[in-house]
Amino acid sequence: MKNTPAHKIALIMAVPVAAMTVAACYLVVRISLFLIEGSIWYEKVAAFLLLLSEIFILVHGIGYFFEIFSVAWAKREFSRKEIPTESLLSYPSVAIVMPSYKEPLEVVKNSLITFYNLSYPNKYIYFLDDTRYDIAWDTPENMEAYKTSIDELCKYVGVDLFRRKWHGAKAGIINDFMEYLSGNKKDGFVFYNFSKKTKEEPEKYMVVFDADSNPFPDFVEPLVCRMEEDPQLAFIQTPQYYINFDSNRIARAAGLQQVVFYEYICEGKASKDATFCCGTNVLFRREALESVGGFDESSVTEDFATSLQFHLKKWKTTYINRVRTFQIGPEDLGGYFKQQFRWSLGTIGLFRKLLATFFRNPRALAPLQWWEYFLSSTWYFVGFVFLIMMMCPPVYLFFNVPVYFAKPEFYFLVFVPYFVVTLATFYWTLRQRNYTVRDLMFGQLLTFITFPVFIKSSILALVGFKGTFGITPKGVSRALPLSSLWPQLAVCIICFCAAVWGANRLIYEREPFTGILMNMLWCVYHTAILSSVFYFNRPVEEEVPHPPEAGERPGS
Repeated sequence: MKNTPAHKIALIMAVPVAAMTVAACYLVVRISLFLIEGSIWYEKVAAFLLLLSEIFILVHGIGYFFEIFSVAWAKREFSRKEIPTESLLSYPSVAIVMPSYKEPLEVVKNSLITFYNLSYPNKYIYFLDDTRYDIAWDTPENMEAYKTSIDELCKYVGVDLFRRKWHGAKAGIINDFMEYLSGNKKDGFVFYNFSKKTKEEPEKYMVVFDADSNPFPDFVEPLVCRMEEDPQLAFIQTPQYYINFDSNRIARAAGLQQVVFYEYICEGKASKDATFCCGTNVLFRREALESVGGFDESSVTEDFATSLQFHLKKWKTTYINRVRTFQIGPEDLGGYFKQQFRWSLGTIGLFRKLLATFFRNPRALAPLQWWEYFLSSTWYFVGFVFLIMMMCPPVYLFFNVPVYFAKPEFYFLVFVPYFVVTLATFYWTLRQRNYTVRDLMFGQLLTFITFPVFIKSSILALVGFKGTFGITPKGVSRALPLSSLWPQLAVCIICFCAAVWGANRLIYEREPFTGILMNMLWCVYHTAILSSVFYFNRPVEEEVPHPPEAGERPGS
């Protein structure tokens, strides 16, 4: 930017470079120490597992700082990119599409009204009712009453209603609806023209919203304007923001957890033409969707899988970092774990396909696109990483394995600069987007205690389990029974006992003092983190500390 002082530009560019440099140096030292340290086989195994975990964190950390560098390089500042506001010379037809599976009627009503109030003049609103009326999920009377209520609601608001024979969940109903729009009316398709509109032309674009989406009235215009500028754009993704942020601990932490993704990561991916679709708040070019055969129905994260197909077909994608839609975040640990299980299962499932595609045709994507896809598709292996890093200090304190933990001074001088610089960079760059350390810690804590969900989904995805699509429950906030949280509680107890045992060793053994003390501190740290499961298992708050000013929120 012309008005940005030269010294500030230098700082903006230098900060992520410094973080990547110290991370790379620490990685070299850790690998070197592992190779030169002599030990018996079981100690080598424990040390190797820890090294793999650290490599995972370091590679993804370097990837994150590279995203920050990409944003800094492109913009010379960290402020959010403004949505273009030029007036459109014409208004191509846009389909506003909302798939729904047995969503609460009040949620559906609020969303449909906000769609109706969108200011874009040439829009057609379609409610895709994917609720299964062919299986018993309630009494026949209640099922029929729900179906009738949906009909009446669509008629009242004035939006068109589409149903079909169920298959493929969200991806399936959108694909079927696209076929209907193209004039292919298959058996089982049912359409009600409650809007009483007649189209003069086929819809050129399609906006997909989740059933709990409440967009700003001017959501469509700037995105269409950007699409019209570049005919090679397949879609434009925008962020999510949870409307129940201030009244629910899970929703707030989940929203803050997504901050890391929707800020620099998405912007960095966009700079490399590697943006992937997040399934909602997104504008598609129908021609692009049809060229890849619609949404990928083989994955429970059809949005991520379909994004790969766009890039393989050489379509471009992008991201605009301005919150223009509000949604309902998960409201208890059960709903949040269900959401994260689906996301991680589908994402790691795509990792297998990515590997196969890469080895068959490494030139199918640009190198930086491969890098972005491999980073995203492997992130949910972090559950194994968390478990290994939590268990290594107790194993040392109880069994003196691995023995090099007794001599931390060899890499302590490298670890401290790495830890301080990378953590400071992480918080400082997000502070430029008006997030506080306290904000970000909420999201990180929730990620950490989800490690059993990530481990389970990773194993199932690697053995080929496809899973089924499920909505995140809305309107309920229930505490999970402690028996459902046994992995978190078991590891918490182990870390606590190890810390007590370490204190006993310090009193009676005293040596190696530094090694015992450092591992004690890690055990105390992990115990404190895992104890947050009790905090999150009471999701509803009667009184919440006031968040930063409205001007500091991502939608500002």
